[in-house]
Amino acid sequence: MSDAPTSATDDPDAATPFPSRLSVDLDVDICVVGAGLAGLTVAREAARLGASVALLEGRQVGWNASGNQLGTVMPGFDLPVSELIGRVGLEDARELWALSKAGADYVRATATEELIPGIALSEGALQVSTVDVGETLISRLQTLVEDFETEAEGWQIDRVRSTIRTSRYFHGIYYPKAFQIDGRKYVHGLAALARQAGARIFEDTPAVSIDFSGIRKRIVTPSARLRASHIVLAGNVHLGAPLKRLSDTLLPVWRYAAVTEPLGERLAEALTFHGSVSDSDGIDHFRVVDGDRLMWASPETTWNAKPQRFAPAIQRRIATIFPQLGKIGIDDVFGGTVGVTVHSMPQIGELRKGLWVASGFGRQGMNTSAMAGALIARSILRGDERWRLFSPFELVWAGGTTGRVAAHLISLWGRGASAAANALARYREGLRVKERIRNARLAEANRQAGTLPRPPRRRPAPGGQRAVQPQPPMPQEYGSSSQKSEQIRD
Repeated sequence: MSDAPTSATDDPDAATPFPSRLSVDLDVDICVVGAGLAGLTVAREAARLGASVALLEGRQVGWNASGNQLGTVMPGFDLPVSELIGRVGLEDARELWALSKAGADYVRATATEELIPGIALSEGALQVSTVDVGETLISRLQTLVEDFETEAEGWQIDRVRSTIRTSRYFHGIYYPKAFQIDGRKYVHGLAALARQAGARIFEDTPAVSIDFSGIRKRIVTPSARLRASHIVLAGNVHLGAPLKRLSDTLLPVWRYAAVTEPLGERLAEALTFHGSVSDSDGIDHFRVVDGDRLMWASPETTWNAKPQRFAPAIQRRIATIFPQLGKIGIDDVFGGTVGVTVHSMPQIGELRKGLWVASGFGRQGMNTSAMAGALIARSILRGDERWRLFSPFELVWAGGTTGRVAAHLISLWGRGASAAANALARYREGLRVKERIRNARLAEANRQAGTLPRPPRRRPAPGGQRAVQPQPPMPQEYGSSSQKSEQIRD
């Protein structure tokens, strides 16, 4: 059985005894809206710090992207390091990066077999380039290691291709402390841990309206009311009508993934790296699961569709990268919707007194949702002010339908440009290989020529006069010129 998540309720082992919905009025310290990774982390950490917590979920725990992802955990954000430094400066960028590392450490500490059985943790992540950019890689690697104190290794082309047997990838950066987990197991295990800490989780309980005024905020649900000193909005694009202004700052992006049939020895011959692999263009992201299956994410889209529609597209992507695998079957397709921000950073902080936001984790990774949850809980209950590091990344309108159309077109253009750049890089690599072969053959020919016996060097004539070169004898049948003249006269 694959560790691929299909829905939040498919796995009977993942079921949790939450009340179906909030049915009585409640008065709590903190109300969290949205039971994804960020909301569950806020609820767990706030309860561990002694607060009374109620978590409201309109559907089921982890029903969307939080329970349907590849489970890769590593430091960093969607915004490239160089742009992060340019936006906030080196010192603040280093502090933000340190928070992202702390988020990854939080997930690792939580995702243990003792706390969450069957979590299936595996080590290592490799980011590969689709073009030959060795100098750029070295610069980025130096920044990560020297300025951001991140363990990372640069892999040359030969090493990348010895473990990922495809000509489509060039250099890579390997993160030995990155890891992968079963995402569905984690989200349900986190919910169980939050409940054990004292948080009360209510499924099928959407927030119909929210009144942010006053010291005690008021939340109305279909069957009960709730009051809280603090409200944390962690529902991303599914916050609904009461929070449409917040939802409009997020571009909804759908990404689906598939799990292949067992591939046996074919997979071992094509791929010996068992961590996660992601390319520099953000198009392909895959890893080995269950020993001989591939879990592979498809290119993202800004329009909703049934997951099974993406199975052929994922099959084509796998065939593009690993043609030696031949035709493969797809056993399962799953996915969800994430909210992507215009500035490519998460939205974390206090919007107004007692109203907090933890959203915009699309493309950011599991580490950022964990970081945001723990940071907001400490901010509310311990006065931690580090959330202000995210202040430069304000709520920016994502453009509505026009923004989705533009993002879709940009995505298509980006994929086309990436394919063209990759083809050009491989063409240039082929020319370099041919040039090396030609030069090697020429060098060998010169070496062979150098081993042939050379004619003896002639000494100059005495007195510096040029020696008269002896002429070869004239063939007998032609005779001399005088003889030829006599023959003509006769």
